[in-house]
Amino acid sequence: MKNISRRNFLRTSGTMAAGAMIIPSLVSCSKTDIVNIAIVGVGGRGQGNWNGLISESYNKETKERVLNPKVRIVALCDVSEEMLSKTSKLMPNVPTFKDFRVMLDEMHKDIDAVIVSTPDHTHFAVTMAAMEMGKHVYVEKPLAHNIWQLRTLVKAAKKYGVINQLGNQGHASNGIRNIKEWYDQGLLGEVKEVHAWFNGPDFQGNWFGKPATYPPEAQQVPAGLDWDLWMGPQTMRPFNECYVPRRWRSWYDLGNAELGDWACHTLDAPYWALELGSPKVVQPLHAVRNEGMPNDIVTDSSVLEFQFEKRGNKAPVKLTWYEGGKKPENRPEWLTHKLGNNGMIMVGEKMSVMTGGRPNNARIIMPNEDWKAFQKKGWNQTISRIPEENQYKEFINAIRGVGPKPGSTFEYGAGLTEMALVGVLAQRSNKRIEFDAANMKVTNHPELNKYIKEPVRKGWSYGEELW
Repeated sequence: MKNISRRNFLRTSGTMAAGAMIIPSLVSCSKTDIVNIAIVGVGGRGQGNWNGLISESYNKETKERVLNPKVRIVALCDVSEEMLSKTSKLMPNVPTFKDFRVMLDEMHKDIDAVIVSTPDHTHFAVTMAAMEMGKHVYVEKPLAHNIWQLRTLVKAAKKYGVINQLGNQGHASNGIRNIKEWYDQGLLGEVKEVHAWFNGPDFQGNWFGKPATYPPEAQQVPAGLDWDLWMGPQTMRPFNECYVPRRWRSWYDLGNAELGDWACHTLDAPYWALELGSPKVVQPLHAVRNEGMPNDIVTDSSVLEFQFEKRGNKAPVKLTWYEGGKKPENRPEWLTHKLGNNGMIMVGEKMSVMTGGRPNNARIIMPNEDWKAFQKKGWNQTISRIPEENQYKEFINAIRGVGPKPGSTFEYGAGLTEMALVGVLAQRSNKRIEFDAANMKVTNHPELNKYIKEPVRKGWSYGEELW
């Protein structure tokens, strides 16, 4: 893990599945003009994020990718030597690290921003360590693993004054802006009811899985995987393939289930437009967990009812979340013979809005000819659009000072994620949750407050001084 001078860092980077690339001409730029980025977690969503960051454009027909001359990847960090090796072949001159703390210590003078794409349970530690060194941060959703961490990240962002962004891509879309404008301009009328559904978790797929026995039997740690670093702040346990790769989402102490994973996409529009804040009550209406599986493994299917109090002149809202194959009962006024696998409907007193799992392709529910006429006529677009609906350029341009701060900052993203995590508490316990947001407490089941702020292993404590 050698250190090298900035002038020798790789100026442009390849991609794993990019096809042909057009390398832009390189010019001498000041530090403020080119953003030097460290990637923590290089595979999975990490690959998707660094691909997006280095890309100026991508032609789906020709498979040509033009690289962004304003972005330079200067460090790669992953607890897996296999992942590092694969990525390093595409960026052979970029230093590699297993421990983000070593990376930041050795290279902090050469890093402008850190991209965090690790499992949920280590988001907070990496992000805090980066911000404490004054680094801008982009964090894969969900923002953090528990509510105390979310609130602490908001405090840290204000203290350190860095550009920060939650990676819920749909918040940069035109679709979510359309929804907010339609609601704000009274086209929908008051919205008191929201339905959102997602077809996972799929325990036979790549992202979720269950152990053959419980507790999971101890297995040999794969060569090149630093299991201690992977576990991070959580209690150490024997390695088992039911955790790595990707399937850590199945465990509540490592991930935040399907709800924590997808609410930041599917519920982004109603959260923003209706200014929902944290729910007062979350009531489990349905839960299925395979017999013999403990409560620390996520449910196979679930239905939750969120209750939000009146907010200023906005009416109370009942939001129902469905997952694991459950959906709302279809209604004639929704004008569809079958609801898709994933989606969201905001039921307005005048008109309703439907989206898929993300808010990008939002539409008002009306006959197709009426919808075409509505779009042609247009409406008053009061919210500025993000060029190309590209959240990566939004982040980079904010750092360079050539664009506004991102829309999905930690201040916004923490609230959105908190809404989901209160639901995860109800899902995890299968109990009705009464949440006091002002005091950050579950009032009717105080034994659950241990999940609001989880204990961490020695050496993994961050943010205590901010309280």
